[in-house]
Amino acid sequence: MAVLLNGLFLFSNVHAASFKCENAKTKTEHAICEHRTLNDADVKMATTYNIIKRLVPMGTRSAIQDQQVKWLRLRDQCQDNVTCLSDVYKMRQQKLDIYMERVYQQGPF
Repeated sequence: MAVLLNGLFLFSNVHAASFKCENAKTKTEHAICEHRTLNDADVKMATTYNIIKRLVPMGTRSAIQDQQVKWLRLRDQCQDNVTCLSDVYKMRQQKLDIYMERVYQQGPF
């Protein structure tokens, strides 16, 4: 949402979630958009996930995608519980970081 004030645009609730906050439908999506720490965790997780998908072999890629779908279901069970959401994002990021470490160990690229 942009507001014009003395010729300057001020933006409120503009975050960089991995989805468009203006299209948020669920309690979970609204919570992610409303809390900067959740928003940041969402962006970091989505970025790591997308990088890993491009760097791992197809068999591993499909396993990671299946895990992501299961994780999204788990995340959505938190609804707007910030502590629960923080915990599930930390859990997912840790798992993705393990995959990323494996990719680093297989270098050089």
